[in-house]
Amino acid sequence: MKYAILNGKMIARSEAKVDVEDRGYQFGDGVYEVIRVYNGKMFTAKEHLKRFVKSSESIGIYIPYTIDQLTESLEELIEQNKLHLGTIYMQITRGVAPRNHAFPTADVTPTLVAYTKEVARPEDSLNSGVKTIIMEDIRWLRCDIKSLNLLGNLLAKQKAADEGCFEAIQHRGQDVTEGSSSNVFIVKNGVVITHESNNLILKGITKDVILQVCTDNNVQVEERTFTLEELEQADEVFLSSTTSEVMPIVEIDGKKVKEGLTGPVTRKLQELFEREIAKQCGNLKHEFLL
Repeated sequence: MKYAILNGKMIARSEAKVDVEDRGYQFGDGVYEVIRVYNGKMFTAKEHLKRFVKSSESIGIYIPYTIDQLTESLEELIEQNKLHLGTIYMQITRGVAPRNHAFPTADVTPTLVAYTKEVARPEDSLNSGVKTIIMEDIRWLRCDIKSLNLLGNLLAKQKAADEGCFEAIQHRGQDVTEGSSSNVFIVKNGVVITHESNNLILKGITKDVILQVCTDNNVQVEERTFTLEELEQADEVFLSSTTSEVMPIVEIDGKKVKEGLTGPVTRKLQELFEREIAKQCGNLKHEFLL
């Protein structure tokens, strides 16, 4: 992609650089968002940007732009990069200051960066489902903040990759929390169950869309903690994220979920999610649903 945004200015991607003492680089002192783009339009942009602002303010970084201003800048970035299908990545850090664990005492201007990336839909996986492993959740206790500090997530994701799997399903004790980069759902007797949105998980934007389409279409939902035993005994399991959408899980730790096929509730939710995309961004090819 040719262009990026750095501190409110559209510049050549090759010129988008930050200082070595930027606190995001040295401490992970910042937050980020990833927004999906379909047909050149952002999906759930307002929800992502509201979470971006909330995460930022949660750690005392105040964004010097309104949500409307951010939206306008991101739309221009999409246009300049001629992005049809992909993502926008954006992050804000506390800014550049002499290295010190405590926040800078002088006024420091936050560093805001945004760029685009072409990302195809994972249609084969959406059709056939993915394999996962189970891992102890070793992350901090404010997972609701979309922080740049992702080392625990990275270690879990890499462990899954090393074992030929798509994702790691994490748990604290016997309670399932979420994936390393996704929210996790089980289905039992037609009821969709997922962890409540508290400090132990990131409140996924895609998760919220799924819960809303469930409510709108009379699919029963429970937001509550569920256990490893319930995960093992589930009729269906799926995960959600900005780039994974509604992704069936067909194997966990080498054991098939039911027959190892995408279940009927998961398939219905894929179709309903597809309709939500069409409402905001226009119709898409969806060969995995045919």
